[in-house]
Amino acid sequence: MSEKLTKKQKQIIEFISTFLKDNNYSPSYREIMTGLGLSSVSAVAEHIDNLVAKGALRKTPNAARSLEVLSIQNPELIAIFNAKINSDDVSEEEIEILLKAAEILGLDLE
Repeated sequence: MSEKLTKKQKQIIEFISTFLKDNNYSPSYREIMTGLGLSSVSAVAEHIDNLVAKGALRKTPNAARSLEVLSIQNPELIAIFNAKINSDDVSEEEIEILLKAAEILGLDLE
């Protein structure tokens, strides 16, 4: 996920993450709409589709309550790690250190 999230997208991610922790299943689009005071279910769907495209969420097609938060990390930090790991001037030892640091920070570099 290399694109920056909007304020509203961050709110949606946080809402979904909290809902998942509290209920052990993901919220419906209508619950997201109500919880965040959005104007319509289609507005929620558009935000969800954009978050899926950015790699912040995963959803199972044709399955209810299938939203999964993939990363709520700073996308700029993830981009920096990925850029360094994939650069030509990095040693194997440096890659191992970067991967271990990303793991400790809980960054999803995929």
